[in-house]
Amino acid sequence: MFADRLAAAVRRHGPLCVGIDPRWESLPASIRATVSALPPHEQHAAAFEAFGRRVLELVRPHAGVVKPQAAFFEQAGPAGFAALQRLMAAAKELGFVTILDAKRGDIASTAAAYADAAFGPVWDADALTINPYLGRDAVEPFLDTAKAAGRGVFVLVRTSNPGAGLFQDLVCDGRPVYRHVAAAVASWNAPTVGECGLGDVGAVVGATHPAELRELRAAMPDVWLLVPGYGAQGGTAADVRAGHRADGLGAIVNSSRGVTFPFKPDDPAWERKVTAAAAKAAAELRA
Repeated sequence: MFADRLAAAVRRHGPLCVGIDPRWESLPASIRATVSALPPHEQHAAAFEAFGRRVLELVRPHAGVVKPQAAFFEQAGPAGFAALQRLMAAAKELGFVTILDAKRGDIASTAAAYADAAFGPVWDADALTINPYLGRDAVEPFLDTAKAAGRGVFVLVRTSNPGAGLFQDLVCDGRPVYRHVAAAVASWNAPTVGECGLGDVGAVVGATHPAELRELRAAMPDVWLLVPGYGAQGGTAADVRAGHRADGLGAIVNSSRGVTFPFKPDDPAWERKVTAAAAKAAAELRA
């Protein structure tokens, strides 16, 4: 099951999850130069794939989980989707647990179609981020398809963006909305708990809200937490510590820009800097 595969990856490599969010203007100039003869959208797609593949190779000793962000590849149109598909396959070939960060959320047959795409041969993701705002009937197709395929989902609970509180902090029946979502996630997760003591239905809880992270760890003791906001968004290793259980499992901590773009585009030593950033993040999070 997904939760146990994720636990094995964390035990081997630590809790670092590397987000692959390719931005054309930030890519190494050397990679952009190799695709300059292609049409513009194909340039972007080819460069995103080449950069992503090299990042996978560089961070492999330091991370067991990667999280490509679908939106950046979608910008490049059909060629971008093809590049993402090949990158997801390459990540799995290298032994990574893959999380497709698409934050899907819809109802009935539309949700089922999104789930089939995520967990079927199109993306073949190990897990998918989903948005619960439309309610249980919008979440169930993802839960059902993930269960049948032995995959996982990460439900948005307390996000790391500055405006998250606009809705998530609203008080309903004496509790903020994010606590109601957390309770639902805990109930959806309970039937899926594996040998590692955690289940296949995870929660996204930002590192930029450490008090809520501690609170939600206690409220969802059997739930994997995907923790964004570490690194470039301001979250520290101390902030994310509360997301872990006593056994060292329970949280995977995402770093995107902090690991993949610690360089200027014209820096010839960009590969060395990515490797060093991944090693530093992994060591901080293990400590």
